[in-house]
Amino acid sequence: MTGILERPAAPGRPELHLEGDRLGWLTSGPPAQRGPGVVRRWFSRHGRTLAFLLPVLAIAAVVQAMNLGGSPQRIDDEGTYTAQAWSVLKLGELAHYTYWYDHPPLGWLQIAAYTGLTGAFDRYDIAVVAAREAMLVATLIAVVLVWVLARRLHLSRAMAAVAALVFAISPLAVQFHRTVYLDNVAVPWLLGAFILATSRKHQLVGFAGSAAAFGIAVLSKETFLLALPFLAWTMWRAARKETRRYTLPVAATIVVVIGFTYVLFAAIKGELIPGPDRVSLLGGVFFQLGSRVASGSLFDPESLSAKTLSMWWQLDAALLVTGAVAAVAGLFISRLRVIAVMTVFLGLFMLRPGGYLPVPYVIMLLPFMTILIMGVTGAAIHRFRRRSTVEAGAPRRRLLGGRAAGAVWVAAVLAAAVVAVPNTATQLRGFLLADLDKPVRQAQQWVQTNVPKESRVIVDDAMWVDLVESGFDRDNVIWYYKMDTDSAVQAKSPNGWRDADYIVTTDSMRTFPTTFPEVKGAIDNSELVATFGSGTQAVEVRRIDADGLDAAAEQAAGRTAARAALGAQLLLNPSLSVSAEAAQTLSDGQLDSRALLALGQVLATTPVRLESTPVLDGETGDVRRTMVLRTGTEAGDSRLADSIRSIQGDYAADRVEQTSAGVRVTYSVVEPDVVR
Repeated sequence: MTGILERPAAPGRPELHLEGDRLGWLTSGPPAQRGPGVVRRWFSRHGRTLAFLLPVLAIAAVVQAMNLGGSPQRIDDEGTYTAQAWSVLKLGELAHYTYWYDHPPLGWLQIAAYTGLTGAFDRYDIAVVAAREAMLVATLIAVVLVWVLARRLHLSRAMAAVAALVFAISPLAVQFHRTVYLDNVAVPWLLGAFILATSRKHQLVGFAGSAAAFGIAVLSKETFLLALPFLAWTMWRAARKETRRYTLPVAATIVVVIGFTYVLFAAIKGELIPGPDRVSLLGGVFFQLGSRVASGSLFDPESLSAKTLSMWWQLDAALLVTGAVAAVAGLFISRLRVIAVMTVFLGLFMLRPGGYLPVPYVIMLLPFMTILIMGVTGAAIHRFRRRSTVEAGAPRRRLLGGRAAGAVWVAAVLAAAVVAVPNTATQLRGFLLADLDKPVRQAQQWVQTNVPKESRVIVDDAMWVDLVESGFDRDNVIWYYKMDTDSAVQAKSPNGWRDADYIVTTDSMRTFPTTFPEVKGAIDNSELVATFGSGTQAVEVRRIDADGLDAAAEQAAGRTAARAALGAQLLLNPSLSVSAEAAQTLSDGQLDSRALLALGQVLATTPVRLESTPVLDGETGDVRRTMVLRTGTEAGDSRLADSIRSIQGDYAADRVEQTSAGVRVTYSVVEPDVVR
C-alpha cells in the first residue's frame, strides 16, 4: 500500500496522496496551470449552448428595452400593481388603498424588492416605467428558462433557440411582457418549477425546489394554481419508483405549507372570514370565483371575452393558431404530452361559459405554446428526414404516414411563418418607435402644472403615484375604482363625486361598467378643459361641477357675456392695439377675466399691444388664459412684466415670462368669478 501511495504520478495524471488519516487525489502541475484548463473545458462543454442562447437573449433584451415607456400606453392595472409596490417601499403598507385579498401580495412584493434594490423609482420620472423595468428582467429570465425547459424536453438547440426567440419577440408577447402584470412575475417561477420537476439526479432536492417555486408562482398570481395537476404529473413521470414515496410527499407538503402562509397571514390579521366592515380572504376568493362579472360569450362581439380574444388575435394570430394545433399534436408525443394536455386544458378553461377571462391570461400560455410549436416541428422534421426503409418492427404504411404528417406540419409552420413575419415586423416597429403613452404623460403634466395641489382629482391608477409624488395629497388623488368600492374613500368623500374637482378620463374609465354610479356621475357632470391624443388613446381632463352641467352651462354663459362686454370696452381704449385674432377673442368673450382686468389696469399707465391669445396644448380654447403683450421696447416690456407681477389675490397671474415675442402671461385653470 505504501508503495502505491508513494508512487509518483505520471505527467497530467492525478496522484493518490495520504496526509494524516485523509486520503485524496492531487493533480500534478502547479494550480495556476489548472485554472485555464477548467475554463476551457467549461466553454468546450457549453460553447454550443451559449452560441445559440446568447444571441436570442440579446435580441430579447433589445426588443423589450427599446421604447419601454412609449409603447404600449399605460393602463390602469399596471398602475395599480406599481402603486402597490411603491406603497410597500414608500409608505410601509401592503397597498395604497385597503388591501382586500383580490390577489396574493407576493407579486408586487417582488416588484418592490427589485425597484428598491435598484432604485428604479428614483431613476424614472414615470413610476410605471420603473415597474416595467422589473418586467424586462423577469422576461429575460423567462427566456433562459424557456430554453432550459425545451432542452429538458429533448428539443434540439436550434429548436429551443427558436422557441425562446418566438417567446421573446412575438408581438403578442411583447405587448404583455412589457405591461406590469403579476403574471409576468409568476411565469419564471412556473417554468423553474417544471424544470426542477424533470430532475433525474438529486430528486428530493429538485422536487422540493420545484414545489417551492410553484408555491411562489401561485402567491404571485393565483390563476397559476391551474397548473398544479400537470406539475404533479411531471413529477410522477420523472420520479424513480424506489424513491417516489419520499419525494412526492415532500413536494406536496411544501406546496401546502407555502399556501398555508397566505391563510395564516389573513388569520393573524383577523381577516380570514367575512365580517361587517372588514375585508377577508374568503370574501376575496368568493368574489373571484363567483361574484365577478362574467366575461360573456365569445360569440357576442360586445362581450369582454370576444374583445380580449380579438386583441390577442390582432397581435399574433399565427402564434395562436399554430400553438393551438401544436397542443393537440403534442398529445401524441410522449415527451411533450404533459404540457400539451395542460395547454389544451388551459385553453378550454378559458372558453368556459359564464366565467371571467382575465386579459393577461395568455401570458401563462405563451412559453408552453412556443415550446410545443417547436417541439412538434422538431419531431416532424425528424420523421420527414427518416429514410423510407422499413425500420425493425415498423410497418411501411405507418412509416410513410408519419413522414407525410411530418411534411404537412413543416409546410404549415413555414406558411405560418410567412404570414407572421410581416405582421411581426410591423408590430415591432410600432413597439420600438411609437409613443403611445404621450397622451397620458401630457395629461399628467397638465394636471401637475395647472391644477391646484389642494384639488381633489379622480384618476386612472396609472398616474396615481406620479401625482402624489408631485405634491398632491394622497387622499386627494382618488383611484376611480375606489369611488364605489372602498368604504375608506367613501368616508372621506361623503358627497361622492361632488367632493371632487377634476376627473382625468382614459379609455379604461370611459368604458367602465355603468353600475358604478359615482364614476359615472363625475363624468356626466363635468366639462372638458383639456384633451390629449385621439380615439382609444385619448386622455381627457374634465372639471367637475357639483351643481350639475345645466347649472354650470348657465353660469358659463353669464361669465362669457360679462367677458365679452368688458372686452368690447377694452377695444375702445386708444392705448390698446390688437391683432385681428386677439380682437376676435375679446369680442367673443373668450379671454380669461383676470387677463381682462389686468389689461385694464396696465392700460391706465402704459400703451400696450395684445399680440395673441394662444390656446395651450390640449385645451379646448373656450376660455383662453394666456396672452402675449408688447410695449415696443425691451425696457418697456420689463416694466410691463413687473406691473403684472405686482397684481395679487384673485387677479394674480400664474406665470409671467418675458420672451423675444413679448410678455407672456398665463393664469391658472381655475377662473374665479371676478367679473359680474
